[in-house]
Amino acid sequence: MGMKTPLWQPSSERIRQSNLHEFIQRVTAAHPQVDDYDSLYRWSIGHSDRFWPALWDFSGTVSTRRWDRVLDNPAAMPGAVWFEGARLNFAENLLRFRDDRPALVFCNETGTGRELSYRQLFREVVRCSEMLRTLGVRPGDRVAGYLTNSPEAIIAMLATASLGAIWSSCSPDFGVNGVLERFSRIQPKVLFCVDGYHYNGKRYGVMDSVKSVARNIPAVEKVIVIPYLDSTPDTSGLDDVLFFGDFETGSGDMEFAQLPFDHPLYILYSSGTTGKPKCIVHGAGGTLLQHVKEHLLHTDIKRQDRLFYFTTCGWMMWNWLASGLASGCTLILYDGSPFYPDPNAMWKMADSLKISIFGVSARYISACAKSGLAPGRENDLSNIRTVLSTGSPLAPENFDYVYRDIKADVMLSSISGGTDIISCFVLGNPTRPVYRGEIQGAGLGMAVDVYEGGYDDPTPLRGKCAELVCTRPFPSMPLGFWNEPGDKRYHESYFSRFRNVWAQGDYAEITANDGFIIYGRSDATLNPGGVRIGTAEIYRQVEKTDEVLESLCIAQKWDGDVRVVLFVMLRDGVELTDSVKDSIRRTIRENASPRHVPKKIVAVPDIPRTLSGKIVELAVRNVVHGDPVKNTEALANPEALEYFRNIVELQTE
Repeated sequence: MGMKTPLWQPSSERIRQSNLHEFIQRVTAAHPQVDDYDSLYRWSIGHSDRFWPALWDFSGTVSTRRWDRVLDNPAAMPGAVWFEGARLNFAENLLRFRDDRPALVFCNETGTGRELSYRQLFREVVRCSEMLRTLGVRPGDRVAGYLTNSPEAIIAMLATASLGAIWSSCSPDFGVNGVLERFSRIQPKVLFCVDGYHYNGKRYGVMDSVKSVARNIPAVEKVIVIPYLDSTPDTSGLDDVLFFGDFETGSGDMEFAQLPFDHPLYILYSSGTTGKPKCIVHGAGGTLLQHVKEHLLHTDIKRQDRLFYFTTCGWMMWNWLASGLASGCTLILYDGSPFYPDPNAMWKMADSLKISIFGVSARYISACAKSGLAPGRENDLSNIRTVLSTGSPLAPENFDYVYRDIKADVMLSSISGGTDIISCFVLGNPTRPVYRGEIQGAGLGMAVDVYEGGYDDPTPLRGKCAELVCTRPFPSMPLGFWNEPGDKRYHESYFSRFRNVWAQGDYAEITANDGFIIYGRSDATLNPGGVRIGTAEIYRQVEKTDEVLESLCIAQKWDGDVRVVLFVMLRDGVELTDSVKDSIRRTIRENASPRHVPKKIVAVPDIPRTLSGKIVELAVRNVVHGDPVKNTEALANPEALEYFRNIVELQTE
């Protein structure tokens, strides 16, 4: 698959002015065989021991000691060791700019706004870091945040990292059990929290949840409260409380802990929809290098840029966004519903704040399209030059929507990676065209491929769907899972499909344009009659049906095989008539294949999703089959699962 005519082509001027072009010129000076992007990519995976140091120098990464060896044990996955001997600090690299340019611009759905310059941000981090130091926080200690996407969250994370402690966060819409499933396993010494949050025009207090969390984690020695809803939150019942604003003024300078390249920085969590979430430990150096690569080279971030991603502190895109400080740009932080007070809210913000890089989920773009919104006609989006999309595959029709109704001259970068690597396998490229329905290409330094076959005899594929893999080590591979002795579960999660090859668990295709199409999770792949079908292949066609707002597809066990069942959430006032069903089936048959056509189409009032917005096919499949769903705390709307229980239509042919 692959179209010959691109939807967007960068101008020669834009290419010449890109960070990526400058990087190629620098590499060419030392390695003449690298003279364009294709040769750069081949060099980056064939000579990773040269590529990553070149990126280190190009990005201006700050360290007190350079490495003895770039890469030890290069053939091992896992087992490779990067930049042994180097000493650096993650927070120091994000705080190397200390001028009066804006670092953070915060706003929420109530209209509250605030701005911090790089100089002010540094001072606030010094203040917070000194307080944590007086509380006894040391390298390796865990510090947790139960926080909104606000400047205080960034400050607390940077202060934690400056000391060499490990940061982990959840957003305040997580319920008590969801927070405890995560934080109780890492036993944080200090807990930062807000007293509540705003969403869709409503106030939600969380102090009762905070108290319950603190009571049930013995390791918590201090709770630091950030007033958000009220100036004086009720902290009765909490023994060791400190308010964020009560920190003493910082000394004005900071001694950043200088630590090994693979010193733990973050603990992130898998969604946990099939059991307890994995506590994934990420190293400081690997996270930093991977993020600056993606920001500078693939997203083309410059100091004058204003970078926005709609995210919460419970999603890895928050960590990705925070690293934008290393490039010296301005981060736009937003807290609240993206559709409050109206569907145009985020685009109005992009207009008023002059956002240049605008990041959202594929679901958000789809919702804007379904609502008939035309942001480009209703707002001045002249500053936007890049639109980022992730969270789920972006349908081809939504590529059309972006270029038709948002902006014609924009780099639309659909990106895909995961919490597992705190970054991307495939993403954008400011020097290459954008083709309908395709991610532009693999990340530099990432030996990405698509495999089928057995554990010891995989076969690379082109133009066909199979497992997305990475065949060589990369610096942002996790250090392991927290408090799980040995690597058994780590190995089972990523290396049990193919020997010495990372399998991401996504079903993908490499196109004729060297782009990528993601077809959904491989563990949710449908296999009617033994034919593998990615669920996104069906969603792409259902997206064309105006009556349908969203859909979810599973394989139901039936008569010794499986049959495809499609659940649809319809627009208000629309009924699932035979005519609507026929339209859906006809669209799927004509644009995919007869095997993709669902045997059953069922209307439901809501579709369950994780707190980061991803639909949960496996949980629905379990409910339909009468199997338990192990962890409903991972869901934003667990009550929606009840709509899929004991459906009469699924008991018959």
